[in-house]
Amino acid sequence: MGRDRSGRGDDASEAGSTERAGSDRGGDETRTAGDGHATETRPTGDVRAVDSGRYRHLIEHVQDAVVEFDFVDDEPIVRSVNRAFVDVFGYDPGEIRGGSLNDWIVPDWKREEARRLDERSAAGDVNYQQVKRETATGLREFLYRGVPYAEGDEAARDGGFAVYTDLTEISRNERRLKVLNRILRHNIRNNANVVAGHTTRLLAEMDRRDDEAVDVAATIERAAHELERLADEAGNIRRVLRRPTEEGDEIDPVPLVRSVVEDHRERSPAADISLSLPESASVLGDSRLRYAVDSLVDNAIEHNPSPTPRVRVSVEGATAASDPDGEWIVLRVEDDGPRIPPDEREVILDSAEITPTHHGSGLGLWLTELTVETFGGDLAFDRSDMGGNDVSIRLRRR
Repeated sequence: MGRDRSGRGDDASEAGSTERAGSDRGGDETRTAGDGHATETRPTGDVRAVDSGRYRHLIEHVQDAVVEFDFVDDEPIVRSVNRAFVDVFGYDPGEIRGGSLNDWIVPDWKREEARRLDERSAAGDVNYQQVKRETATGLREFLYRGVPYAEGDEAARDGGFAVYTDLTEISRNERRLKVLNRILRHNIRNNANVVAGHTTRLLAEMDRRDDEAVDVAATIERAAHELERLADEAGNIRRVLRRPTEEGDEIDPVPLVRSVVEDHRERSPAADISLSLPESASVLGDSRLRYAVDSLVDNAIEHNPSPTPRVRVSVEGATAASDPDGEWIVLRVEDDGPRIPPDEREVILDSAEITPTHHGSGLGLWLTELTVETFGGDLAFDRSDMGGNDVSIRLRRR
C-alpha cells in the first residue's frame, strides 16, 4: 500500500494548525502563535498581502471541506486544511500537508478530470464541477469549487483554495426517490397491463386449444415472473439503503461470490459459469454485497438468448495502470450475451437524466449500483472478450 489514508487527527487544534511557519509562498513570512495556528502572513515585496487572521476563523468554521494549496510544478500541494476536511475526508492533516492533493483524494481513473480543473485554477479561473473524490471510507460525491488566489493574473499560478461540498447523501436520496417513483410505478403498471390484456385474450381463445392460446399463457407467465422479480429487487434495494456502511465494515467477497455462482449453477444448469478466485480477499462492505453479485450473474444468464449462456465471474486486484497503489479489488462478471443498451448504462452511471421514458428497464442494475455506491465503490461497463458485457465492481481493499 502506498499511503495510509485512515489516520485522523485526534486533537482538534491539529486540524486548525493549518499554516506552515517560517518563509512561505512568494517570500511571505508567517508568524505563528504558540498553539501552532498561523496568525498573520506578511508578504515581502508582494502587494497581495493576506492577513490569515481575517479569514482563518471563517474557513475553520464553514461546514464545507476547504484545502489551501500551492502549485508546485503544476501539481496542487496541500498547504492547509480546515476541520471540516478532516471530518469529511478522514485524513490526518499532519500527513496530508505538504503532499499532492490529487494523490490523496483523486481516484486514478479521474486524474485527467483533476488535471483540467487544476489548469483552470492556474489560469486564474474560478471553476465548479460535481466530482467523485476518495475519502478514507471510499468514494463520495462533491460539488468542487476551485478558487485561485487571483483571477486573470499570473499570481493565480501560486495556488488557491479547493472547496468541497459533500453531495453524497443528497444525490443518493434524489436518485432513490426517482428510482422508486419512476421505475416501480412504470414497470409494475406496464406488466400489470400485460397480464390483464393477455388474460382477456386467453379467455377468448381457450376453446380453440391451439398454439396461440399456449403462447398467450406463456406471455402471461413471463409477465407475472417479472413482477415477482421486481418485487424481490425492490425489497433488496430497501435492505441495501436501510443503513449506511460503517468504516469498520469488512467482508471477504470470495466465499460470497462462490456461493452465488453455485446457486445459479443449480438454478440454470444449461449455463456455463466459470470462476476465477483468489484464496481470499478483504474489501469495505458487508453481506449486502451478495445482492449486487447475484443481480449481475442473474442478468448475464436471463438476458442471454443462447441455450447455453457463458458467464465468467472473477475477483482480482485492479490493474497497476488504474490502481498503482493497490488499494482496490475488482469483482467482474462477463458474458457472451447482448450488450446492455447504452441508454440503460448512461442512466445507471448518472450520465443521463432519469425521466418517465428514460429510466432503465428493470431494477437489477439499479440494485447493483446502489449497493456498490453504499460501499463507496464504483461500477463500470465494458465489452468482454467474449463479445458481451464486462460489468465490474470496484471496492476499497481493507
